[in-house]
Amino acid sequence: MYETHYHRANSVAEAADLVSKSDDGKFLGGGQTLLPTMKQRLAAPSDLVDVTKIDQMNGICEGSGSISIGAATTHAEVADSDLVREKLPSLAGLANGIGDAAVRNMGTLGGSIANNDPAADYPAALVALGATVVTSKRELTAEDFFIGMFDTALDEDEIVVSVNFPIVSKGAYAKYPNPASRYAMAGVFVAQHQDGSVRVAVTGAGHYGVFRVDGMETALAANWSPDSVAGVKVDAGGILHDIHGSAAYRANLVTVMAKRAVAAAG
Repeated sequence: MYETHYHRANSVAEAADLVSKSDDGKFLGGGQTLLPTMKQRLAAPSDLVDVTKIDQMNGICEGSGSISIGAATTHAEVADSDLVREKLPSLAGLANGIGDAAVRNMGTLGGSIANNDPAADYPAALVALGATVVTSKRELTAEDFFIGMFDTALDEDEIVVSVNFPIVSKGAYAKYPNPASRYAMAGVFVAQHQDGSVRVAVTGAGHYGVFRVDGMETALAANWSPDSVAGVKVDAGGILHDIHGSAAYRANLVTVMAKRAVAAAG
């Protein structure tokens, strides 16, 4: 690692101020991506501002038809929350499938979505559930927040404070994980909202990160069943291809995972 200066912020305002005053400061959550990158000397921030102890960014609570989760809340806390399990079991299940136990106990919701890895699980949940990202400056819909691979709408000194997840009628997430990393080679989150509308969001497969599948949404709105999405083919033109799988393979995985998610949602 290169030399860096560590700070522990006590408030959102203090964290933003510390980063804005540094030469090249970064916010530090669970550090599951940033610290390994620094160890490989692929990143050398002048300052690290730890936001994990900020009260405003921790905890899970129920609002009017929604659940609010602090950005510094760990994946394990989301997975183990009785409230999330009762009101949004699909989100608890997703969190319980992230990485391994060590990653789930360190990694945070805010850190995951701010990094916006194209194979991360949470972006699919945010988009399918129609979540709202609350930052230190504004509120953004999930689709406005995620703008590209490893890229979000966040300003340099802007912090994700919490995420508001609407409570849906039914939903589920299914992914085909890379056996080594547990990252999704294709993950599909399906959700039927209280007004009857349907959202289908895919992670792990798209060139530009999370995306929706309109054809599947239309089919499921008419008939919620695995058979409805079985015949919906995903265009391989915008799908990732690498040593782990071709674009055609991943496109087919999207359909397979969609069928499994719909079946799991009931």
